[in-house]
Amino acid sequence: MAEKRRWRHIYTLVKLAEMGAHRRAAKVSTEFLARKLGVSQQSASRNLIELERIGWINRTATPEGSLIKITEAGVKELKELYSRLRFLMESSYPPSVTLEGIVFTGMGEGAYYVTRDHYRKQFIEKLGFDPYPGTLNLKLTTDYDVKTFSELKAYPAIEIEGFSDENRTFGPVRCYPAIVENKVKGAVVSAMRTHYNSTVIEIISPVCLRKHLSLKDGHKVKVEVLTLP
Repeated sequence: MAEKRRWRHIYTLVKLAEMGAHRRAAKVSTEFLARKLGVSQQSASRNLIELERIGWINRTATPEGSLIKITEAGVKELKELYSRLRFLMESSYPPSVTLEGIVFTGMGEGAYYVTRDHYRKQFIEKLGFDPYPGTLNLKLTTDYDVKTFSELKAYPAIEIEGFSDENRTFGPVRCYPAIVENKVKGAVVSAMRTHYNSTVIEIISPVCLRKHLSLKDGHKVKVEVLTLP
């Protein structure tokens, strides 16, 4: 509800800016504003009251209507909206993509690789969290999800360097910050060497995702993958 109210406030600011209220005091009647917003006159009046209360406009009452000037705080909100829209329209790739897959039990190698000291230190440094020793494995089942995951590999990623010890070589890993089920932050990891094909994604997180989200094999999970600026 709070987010919905915020967007209503921003939309009202946009309409006021169309009347020049971001540059000078504009004379605005609630009846006229209501028509611009496509709402009742009562709703338009309430919007102005709320905008004034949160400090996004200054309002002076006159017999013909209110003189309204968008404050610096209100102009800042409009500029942030402009920046977000400009990024969306001009970026060569979307700010995020959503994948959906089915939970399955993997080969148990995730815990081994995640806990390798050289990997782990880089995860903490570059991702900002110490990963739980294991990965959540999701099987992508639709052509859309498989294609989207394939396209993701062309986007910028957080690079985890490979290394060697006395016994073997561990390859580099690409990481994409992610939010699982719109609740838990983590990262999709894509190793250069893996036993899985392109229909499987592996996710690391600071918590055990199966336990934290009460997941079992067969459950569907949505993952929002965030692309890097």
